[in-house]
Amino acid sequence: MSENSWTLISSDDGNVRDELNVCGAEISQAAAPCQIDYRPLRGGRREGLHQLTIDNGAIRLILLPQRGMGIWKAWVGETEIGWQSPVDGPVHPQWVPLHEPSGLGWLEGFDELLVRCGLYSNGAPEHDEQGRLLFPLHGKIAQSPAHHLEVAVDKESGEITVRGVVDERRFLFYHLQLVATVRLKPQSPVIAIEDVVTNLSATAGEMQLLYHINFGPPLLTSGGKLVLAAKRVAPRDLEATKDADRWALYGPPEANFNERVHFFELLADEQQQTQVLLRNASATEGISLHYNTEQLPCFAQWKHTGALQDGYVTGLEPATNFPNPRSFEAEHQRVVSLAPDESRRFDLKLQFHDSAAEVEQAELAVKKLSGEVEPSVASLPEPAWSFGAET
Repeated sequence: MSENSWTLISSDDGNVRDELNVCGAEISQAAAPCQIDYRPLRGGRREGLHQLTIDNGAIRLILLPQRGMGIWKAWVGETEIGWQSPVDGPVHPQWVPLHEPSGLGWLEGFDELLVRCGLYSNGAPEHDEQGRLLFPLHGKIAQSPAHHLEVAVDKESGEITVRGVVDERRFLFYHLQLVATVRLKPQSPVIAIEDVVTNLSATAGEMQLLYHINFGPPLLTSGGKLVLAAKRVAPRDLEATKDADRWALYGPPEANFNERVHFFELLADEQQQTQVLLRNASATEGISLHYNTEQLPCFAQWKHTGALQDGYVTGLEPATNFPNPRSFEAEHQRVVSLAPDESRRFDLKLQFHDSAAEVEQAELAVKKLSGEVEPSVASLPEPAWSFGAET
C-alpha cells in the first residue's frame, strides 16, 4: 500500500508538530475532496489542547488527541452530529478534577460526541468503607493524552487513517495501552473505529471499556426513537421505570428532568454483528452504530432530555460491562481479564443516514436481526444488572 503519512506526536523521540494542513488533491486524486487540519486551540479551558479535523468530502469530524482520542463533534453537510453540552469545551484535562471526593469531576469536561470510558474502570464512582474514592466516574482514559499520533492517506483509495496511542498506568497496579485507529473512506458517511487494548504489564491485568456516544438536536428530537434488536431490557433504577414501555421514545426538552437509563442484551447475526439506530421524529435522518456483541456484550441507553440549555442529549453506550461500580461488575464477571501482553480488539462504526429511504433501510436491518424474537422487558431493575437493586 502506497501512502503519505505525517507523525504529529512522537514522545519517544521528542518530535511534536504544532500544525498541519493538507488537502487531498495534494496527496492523490482519489482523496481529492479530503482535507486534514491539525492546530492548537486557544483561550479559556481549551488552552493547550490540539484538535485534528478530518474532512472526507461527506463527513467532517474533530478528534481530540489529548482527551483520549475522543471525537468532539462531527458534521454531515450542515447537520451536526453530537450535542450542545452546557460545558463549554473542549476542556483540557488539567481543568477536570477527576479525583475530587464525590468522584463526579469527570462531568466538568464532558461534551464529546464520542468519549471512551475506562480503561481500568468505566462505571459509577466507587468509594471504600471510609468514604475514600476508589474509582472515579467513567475512569481516566478520556483525560489521558496520546503520546503518539499519526495520520496517513492511501494514495490509491484515498482512505484516511488516524492512529493514536494512549497509556493508562499506575505503578504496582496496572499498565494498559490503547491503540485507537479511526478510518474514513472518501465521500462515505461512515466513521470506522478500531481500538486495541493491551496489558503491557508482566503480570495479569483487567480492563473495562465503554463507548459513551452522545447525540442532541437535530438527530435527537421529541418523538425520536431508538431502534434496536433487544433480547432483554431492564431499567437501571426506579427512576427509569417511569418510562415503562416507552423507553424507546424521546420526549421534548424538560427542565429538571432526571436521567433515565436502561440496560440491554442485544441480538446479533451469525457474525455477532448488531445494529442500533437513533432516528428523528420524522424518520428523515438518523445514525446507526454497528459493532460486535462478543467484543461489547452490554448496551446502555442514557436519556437526559433536559432543557436545551442544560444539555438535551441521549447516550448510546456499547460496552464490555454495565456502568455500575467496578466491584459490582467484577462480582458478576463483567471485567475483562488480560494475561501479560494480551490484547483485546474492539470494532465500532458510526453511519449517518440523511434520507427517509436510508432510515427505512436501517430500520429494516434492525428488524431482520430481531426476527420473531419478542424482547423480555423487566418492570423493575434486574439484581444481576443494577447495583443496589433488591434481590
